[in-house]
Amino acid sequence: MNGPDLWEMERALHSQGVALVCGVDEAGRGPLAGPVCAAAVILPEGIELPGLNDSKKLTEKKREALFPLIEEKAVCYGIAFASVEEIERMNILAAALLAMDRAIGQLSPAPALALIDGNTVKGISVPARSVVGGDGRVACIAAASVLAKVTRDRLMLTLAEQYPQYGFERHKGYGTKEHYAALEKYGPSPVHRPSFLKKFYAKR
Repeated sequence: MNGPDLWEMERALHSQGVALVCGVDEAGRGPLAGPVCAAAVILPEGIELPGLNDSKKLTEKKREALFPLIEEKAVCYGIAFASVEEIERMNILAAALLAMDRAIGQLSPAPALALIDGNTVKGISVPARSVVGGDGRVACIAAASVLAKVTRDRLMLTLAEQYPQYGFERHKGYGTKEHYAALEKYGPSPVHRPSFLKKFYAKR
């Protein structure tokens, strides 16, 4: 078998009597623009999802291929956002956790345990455990990472149509050279995160 066994942690939990385990991950903590997206997924035991891995390690084509497979084969899944306004009001970590909690709240049946990618479970309203690097270690978290990333990327394509001058369709809101050049020229849009632009404006 190549690479880590993505089912090891879930199998251990199932053997301890924890039946419904959901994996939770977010996409979009780093960009300068757009909301943060989170997904929560409960997978059936022993399901085959060929090529499943941390979404950052997959090509866009592979993520797009896995997306409908995960939707179809999951016991249930939820996808939710936290808005730019919420990111600004709280902070990006709290907003990401809020989006995660919203995604978990959509699951029916509800999970007995949520495995959260990262190092904190603050603000999660079901029993939860943090798993550092979980998107590359646990199948249900990897599945959540794919749903969150694809959903957020698709939203950024929609925002690119509304604000074509920034090139969101290419960089998805991340701080690329092209994106900073557009900010220089046009200033920020309503979907930019002001707190993420402080350093940019300080340099200017």
